[in-house]
Amino acid sequence: MVPNGSGRESGRNDLLTPEEVRRLLEACSVRSSTGLRNRALITVMYRCGLRVAEVIALPSRNVDREDGTIRVARPNRHRIVALDGASFRVLDTWLARRRELALDARCPLFCTLQGGTISPSYLRALFARLGRKARLDKRVSAEVLRRTLAAELAREGVPIGLIQAQLGHGSPATTQRYLTRVAPDGLAEAMRRRDGWLT
Repeated sequence: MVPNGSGRESGRNDLLTPEEVRRLLEACSVRSSTGLRNRALITVMYRCGLRVAEVIALPSRNVDREDGTIRVARPNRHRIVALDGASFRVLDTWLARRRELALDARCPLFCTLQGGTISPSYLRALFARLGRKARLDKRVSAEVLRRTLAAELAREGVPIGLIQAQLGHGSPATTQRYLTRVAPDGLAEAMRRRDGWLT
């Protein structure tokens, strides 16, 4: 068994299947406030391809429920990512609990129950704990979720420019290298042939 949350990640071998993602989310409590928050946090990380630094700093005001988008800010730049309806419903459950807890709107979207910022070390420990609870024999991390999303989008035939935008890569070349590590054989080449769809 591969220890969760430790060691070097090796690309496609660490990708999660839809069933494994479901088990990971089901390992979160649907009653406790932290469980609802963690379930929504992991859902947003997975479906939007967010990095740890991006998700823990995400302001609640950056969520646009009507447009189905989230504005992700990074130093000197930002991007708009899309979130599907089912994932928004998971997020809505946490937002409703946030209101019950009377958390200040200025607190990060995914904050502690006292309104503080979640630490990266908390997330590392959370992924390891939930991975064990879900009986996964793979590492679980933000990067694994990003790779899983990238591979899924590529498999669905999503143009490389859109994958680049969702993941926040600086160039299509970065996304191509990323897909080479995580996508099935031959898929990266197929994506390269489609490069330029947006131009």
